[in-house]
Amino acid sequence: MYLEHYGLARKPFSTSPDPAFLFPSRQHAEALARLSHALEERELAVLTGEVGAGKTTLCRALVDQFAERCRFSLVVNPALPPAQLLAAIAQGFGLPERRRKADVYAALAEHAAALDEQGLFPVVLIDEAQLLGGRAAFDELRLLTNLTLDDRGLVGLLLLGQPELRRRVRERGGEAFAQRVGVAYHVGPLDEAEAGRYLEHRLRVAGREAPLFAPEAVAAIHRAAGGIPRRINRVAANALLEGFSRDLQVLGAEVVEAALSDMDAYLGAR
Repeated sequence: MYLEHYGLARKPFSTSPDPAFLFPSRQHAEALARLSHALEERELAVLTGEVGAGKTTLCRALVDQFAERCRFSLVVNPALPPAQLLAAIAQGFGLPERRRKADVYAALAEHAAALDEQGLFPVVLIDEAQLLGGRAAFDELRLLTNLTLDDRGLVGLLLLGQPELRRRVRERGGEAFAQRVGVAYHVGPLDEAEAGRYLEHRLRVAGREAPLFAPEAVAAIHRAAGGIPRRINRVAANALLEGFSRDLQVLGAEVVEAALSDMDAYLGAR
């Protein structure tokens, strides 16, 4: 329906993380470069940002970039007791289930050594890492980073989370864990100019080259979304539907405001 109307081959503003749509803003490009450096140097990394800032999309892009050199275990619900957290990491690497925590740790160590012999690097990705439990959970992760061979670590660790993760790394992880962090970066919101380029980028990836949002529409979207990419997607997607209902090819601020009127309950005050 509206895809054909706007000359699009696919939905440009889906809220599902898709590396194909990754917009290389200054901050996102810097974040990806730093995370890449962390994997290259086998350092523990922490990436923080507001909900919807693009952390998961960055993570997906990183996984794609290192797919041939690394093997990843993704934990999306880290609010687990330490033994279950370790078991979830092992499961992410495809290891058979084991009951005793000591056996799980031994299996992970053996798996990491076997991958190293193949020239591969196992990396643990913890999403929503601000939900990690107390000191014991961080201690389990720190013990994994203790696995080394000669001059190199055998297991990488990347924590992604909301801004409070920065405080909890030190409070819950303690000095011993905090000193292991080699790379840390915070992704903030896009400014208005970046928001305009972000909208253009996603439309271009989806198949449309011609401008769609007038400058005042970009300003309205940025203001309503606070510069957060996921919120920008939601506002822009609703504006497309509103513009389609009006049979428009260029969308102005009035179209965005009309779309926002039905979204205020979800976006809150603008």
